[in-house]
Amino acid sequence: EVQLVVSGGDLVQAVGSLRLSCAASGFTFDYYAVHWFRQAPGKEREAVPCISDSYGSTYYADSVKGLFTISSENDKNTVYLQMNSLKPEDTAIYYCAASFETGCPRPYRFLELWGQGTLVTVSS
Repeated sequence: EVQLVVSGGDLVQAVGSLRLSCAASGFTFDYYAVHWFRQAPGKEREAVPCISDSYGSTYYADSVKGLFTISSENDKNTVYLQMNSLKPEDTAIYYCAASFETGCPRPYRFLELWGQGTLVTVSS
C-alpha cells in the first residue's frame, strides 16, 4: 500500500525544537517533491517547506525561514522537518504530502498523496 507515515509531533515549550518525519511506504521518494503543510484551528492549511530533489528546488514560507529546515535521507526514504525556536503560533497539525515530478511549492488542493497529520503544540 502506498502511503506516507508522519511522526514526531509532541508538546514542546516555546523556543524548543522538534523534528518531524515523513516516511514513504510502498514506494520511494525518487522523482517526488515532498511538502510539509500545517493547519491551525480555524485557519487555512499553510505550506511550510517543500523539497524537490529532482527539480533541485526548496521552498520555505517566510514565517519559518531560518527556523525550520527540510532535509531528505534517501536511504531511509524519509524527509525530515527540523523546527527550531518554536513559538506558540507554530501550534498546528502538521501534514506531509508528495507530488510526482513537480517542483516546489504546490497548492495543497493539487496534491493527492497525504500522510496523516501529527499535532505539534507549543506552550508559552
